[in-house]
Parts: sequence; structure tokens; C-alpha cells
Amino acid sequence: MPETHAEDLEREARAIWAEGAPRPRGPAVVVVMGVSASGKTTAAALLAMVMRWRFQEGDELHPPANIAKMRQGIPLNDADRQPWLEAIAAVIDRWRAQHQSGVVACSALKRQYRKILIGDRPDVALVYLKGSYDLIERRMAARHEHFMPVKLLESQFATLEEPGPEENSIVVDVAKTPHDVVLEILGCLAARERGR
Repeated sequence: MPETHAEDLEREARAIWAEGAPRPRGPAVVVVMGVSASGKTTAAALLAMVMRWRFQEGDELHPPANIAKMRQGIPLNDADRQPWLEAIAAVIDRWRAQHQSGVVACSALKRQYRKILIGDRPDVALVYLKGSYDLIERRMAARHEHFMPVKLLESQFATLEEPGPEENSIVVDVAKTPHDVVLEILGCLAARERGR
């Protein structure tokens, strides 16, 4: 993460602390999902910073062959994604085994992918960052230094299976600022905790 971006996140985290935002105790892990350019990394990193939890950018766990395919504009298939998802699940399980909390940013576009990441882990919550194609396309076009070209956005939306009610996800509109996205996530996590 670029230093200026990290500084911006730190400033946002201080603002959220100053507002007295709810600080839920759990779940152990939050998976922040959505298509490329939905703001997953920013929201997940800011949430982790506010909660003082571990953070993992899922894209960092892609095998080099996956990154090469995406740079060439070739969409990944399920076989490409399998070792990547298993690597992310291993990070989640390691945190859980060490009694650490963390936030993972991961596209997790299909239900079968989310089953690998979340499955029957009751202490892992799912946050879906939802946005329109037009909004995401504008954001993607404005990004620099990312391996995902704009032309793959269509395949991302085609692959996307939005979480259903059975997945008990928190759905947040990405038209909001990262600050407001994280405040909403914190509020929803706190409300769930109170409802237990």
C-alpha cells in the first residue's frame, strides 16, 4: 500500500475513533468482498486499522500465473482461483487458531468461493461492497498501478453472484465515502453483537 494511502487511512481511522464509532468485539474475521475497484482494499484496511486487527489483501496471495493472466486481460477461471482461495482460507484459519482478529479484502465473487473462505466458520462475517457497473467502471478507469484492466470488469460482473439471505452478509453501498462505509460496517457488526 503506498505510503500516502496509508497516511490517509490513518487520518480516517483517527476521525472514526474521534466520532466514537461502535467497536464490536467480534467476529474473529471479516471478509470484505466485491468486484474490482469497489473499494475492498481501502474499506478493509481502514476497518482493520480502526479495530486494530490484522489485515490481508487477498490479491497479494494470487499465484504469479494468475496475475500474469489478468495483466493480459484474460479472466481467471475456477481452477485458477482455487489455490488462491485456499491460501486466503489458510490465513483466516491461522488467525482463528492464534485467537487473532483480522480483515480480508477478497473479491469472493461466487458462492462456492465464499464457502471456501467462510464455510461453517461462525466467527467469520461477510461484508459485500455493492456498486453499479457505471460507478465501478469510472473508479477502475481512474486507478493506476493495478494489474486488473478495465476490460475485465465486465467478466467480474458476469461472474458475480450477490450474497443471498442465507449468507447473512452486511451489504454496503460503495457510492459512500470509505469513512462512511466503515462506519456502516462497524454499526452493523455492533448491532449483530447486541442481537446475540
